Amino acid sequence: MNKVILMGRLTRDPELRQTPSGVSLARFTIAVNRRFTSRDGQQQADFLSCAAWRQTGEFICRYFQKGSMIAVVGSLQSRSWDDKDGKRQYSTEVVVDEAYFTGSRAESGTSGGGNYNGGSYNQNYGGGQSYGQQPQQPAFGAPQGGAEPNFGSGDFDEMDFANIDGSEDDLPF
Repeated sequence: MNKVILMGRLTRDPELRQTPSGVSLARFTIAVNRRFTSRDGQQQADFLSCAAWRQTGEFICRYFQKGSMIAVVGSLQSRSWDDKDGKRQYSTEVVVDEAYFTGSRAESGTSGGGNYNGGSYNQNYGGGQSYGQQPQQPAFGAPQGGAEPNFGSGDFDEMDFANIDGSEDDLPF
């Protein structure tokens, strides 16, 4: 199984390009802190190259910029090629399938439209084809059926909720 889950900060703005056939490709680097500090107490990080295709890449370029906190899910992919001087070159990168906001908007440094009400983008692509693509679930907090929920006066009173005795100190969270 080849699955990578990372959370870190973008080291620069993602770059969006188009292939000659018009497919979007976003490239970016994530700085991921290591679990432990060095002997002198300094936090160390790994800088990991990522590539996101199609709508996932467009989503990342639209909502994230340098310094933004991001979580990605994907797979590790290695490739090699001969450069123009005939020297063998190698590259390993994370091919991103899913991208998520992490932390608060102020903390993550994300931007974007005020009407975006979700926290992630998931694109089920494998080798350029869609396999078993599931319909997108509504994002957390997104209204069902495209209409805004109406929690006007009286709505909760009519729903037959049981009164709970106790104080907030009794809650388990």
